[in-house]
Amino acid sequence: MENFSWLREQLLKAYGSELTEKIWRGYETARPVTLRVNSLKTDIARVKESLSACGIEFSCVDWYEDALIVNNVRENQIAKTALYQNGEIYLQSLSSMLPPLYMDAQENETILDMTAAPGGKTTQLSALSNGRAFITACERDAVRSERLRFNIEKQGAPRVSVLTVDSSKLDDFFQFDKILLDAPCSGSGTVQVNEPLKISEKLVKNSVALQKKLISKAVKLLKRGGTLVYSTCSVFHCENEEILDWALKDRNVELVPLTSFPNIPRLPSKEGTVCVCPNELFEGFFVGKLKKL
Repeated sequence: MENFSWLREQLLKAYGSELTEKIWRGYETARPVTLRVNSLKTDIARVKESLSACGIEFSCVDWYEDALIVNNVRENQIAKTALYQNGEIYLQSLSSMLPPLYMDAQENETILDMTAAPGGKTTQLSALSNGRAFITACERDAVRSERLRFNIEKQGAPRVSVLTVDSSKLDDFFQFDKILLDAPCSGSGTVQVNEPLKISEKLVKNSVALQKKLISKAVKLLKRGGTLVYSTCSVFHCENEEILDWALKDRNVELVPLTSFPNIPRLPSKEGTVCVCPNELFEGFFVGKLKKL
């Protein structure tokens, strides 16, 4: 319980008692299964029809047509459906669907996904660009890289190149129109109080160092006028706004203000960024966007 005490202490410092209790209630909540319709293979109407035929109840998400909330079954039952096995749906948290939406991926753009495994955001970016963007997906761990390749193939995402490489070591010769940096982090937004807590002061410190390294490389790899979406599944300011502020000090990028989608629970954050408060539907999450000058 020592780590939980440390976590609560950090939240109290950052958000005060009222918001800390709100976050903690989110930690205590078991969320329903959520999924994304893979528009590269099917459409929302056919998925709804198939789910209903299987006796699976669902509700829609008002800010994203291709997202559904499953009300009466868990992941293992969804995994038995033909929809899942054929790659027509992808199990994905609502919060993690946000960064690709903010990317605004377009056909024929060059896009880098710097830490891509297991592939949910990579394949979503492909779907949002109608399979027409040129995506480079990086994953330094060989096992996770194979999982990434598997999911890309299963989802039928074309024009995606997988590199088993640490993206912070990519040659600066590469240049991209858009970059997604869903940075490794403490996971302070995804805590479940009935599970062991891996968050520690050391983990946060190491995460911050890595985040700075990755965002510095991202800015170098971005074309002038290109945009970078930075996200974490953390609610700690040091991993979120402070990383953006650190990148902004170089004065070769500027903040692109984001507007929040409707009915998303938010925590206070830097103006123009979105920090999602964990609750019964959402994991804690942060998204910010930069443009290279």
